[in-house]
Amino acid sequence: MEIDGKIILDLGMQSGVSKAGNQWKKKEWVLETFGQYPRKVKFHVFGDKADTIGIEVGNSYTLSVDLESREFNERWYTDVSCYAARPYVPGGMPPQGSYPQQPGYPQPYGQQPYAPQQPYAPQQPYAPQQQYAPGPQAQPTAAPEPFGGNAFPPAPTPDGYDTDSTDDLPF
Repeated sequence: MEIDGKIILDLGMQSGVSKAGNQWKKKEWVLETFGQYPRKVKFHVFGDKADTIGIEVGNSYTLSVDLESREFNERWYTDVSCYAARPYVPGGMPPQGSYPQQPGYPQPYGQQPYAPQQPYAPQQPYAPQQQYAPGPQAQPTAAPEPFGGNAFPPAPTPDGYDTDSTDDLPF
């Protein structure tokens, strides 16, 4: 998820030792969102990124964040954890090269080289294949016409009898 806004407060660095004996540190800021009804959002950066993320009070950023809620003593708490920050550009992505690629994350949208696709070319309409007579010197022959050269079968007579027939059977 991404949040755009201006950093209004630096809450400083916190550090300590976990129950397992591991060192930890996090840095917290407050961001005020843009819009008609601005919101204040407290977020943190955890671990080694806290030293290198480069967020400054007074500047505007687009933050990539993860949200997570947890319950403790029948109360719920929500953490906003930031994993990437880039300078805010109104209305779109910053120009290419305006912020460094962060290791472990894909190249931001809009900074990948664009290669246009080939234009659409319709296929040729279907043309029936010629038939060939077998033999050493096969010559093309025309396809046989159904019903003796007429595309339609002979029409029945009004009384239902075939007048060209020599027998007297109606079928």
